[in-house]
Amino acid sequence: FVLFFFFSSRSSAKLVAPLGCLVSRQKHTLPDLPYDYAALEPHINAEIMQLHHSKHHATYVNNLNVVEEKYKEALAKGDVTTQVSLQPALKFNGGGHINHSIFWTNLSPNGGGEPKGELMEAIKRDFGSFANFKEKLTALSVGVQGSGWGWLGYNKEQGRLQIAACANQDPLQGTTGLIPLLGIDVWEHAYYLQYKNVRPDYLKAIWNVINWENVSSRYATCKK
Repeated sequence: FVLFFFFSSRSSAKLVAPLGCLVSRQKHTLPDLPYDYAALEPHINAEIMQLHHSKHHATYVNNLNVVEEKYKEALAKGDVTTQVSLQPALKFNGGGHINHSIFWTNLSPNGGGEPKGELMEAIKRDFGSFANFKEKLTALSVGVQGSGWGWLGYNKEQGRLQIAACANQDPLQGTTGLIPLLGIDVWEHAYYLQYKNVRPDYLKAIWNVINWENVSSRYATCKK
């Protein structure tokens, strides 16, 4: 079981050491948002953003650090049974940290509209049109049973874009092999305070704050 973690800065997300380097790595920390909690209003209100970032994401980070410490101890002891038993918690909390670190950078108060350049051309090539892509990813995300994520990812082997849904906090790349470009959180904590149980209204609103500049940058990077 190898889990890679993305640390998000104010301008980018970068890949850091795999789980096997636990002994030397520093603890994970909650990344700062590149905008204020109220910056995405009226599409996502400040109360949701504050709870989502400072409570939910922070919990994944804290739990991940605890689980990794236990995993490090099990590695040192050669305790394979404990290592195996900790993997679901590593997947859940590690995935939650990865997914949210990407999610925050995928949003912007200056977002919305449509992508440009290479990403737009790739979307037209692989989905027929931007409208068709938007409709498909929205429908996929609305249809996630329970909690999970809708994703636009890049299939490096096939050189094309794909959409996929992941349950709970399963990370896209570790689950499907697709490189994550755009993630839409459809856990109820991402929208319930504002949109109640009407997930389609949340999905309609979130397109107004999608940071296509960030998504395009991620696409350009993963193609190299």
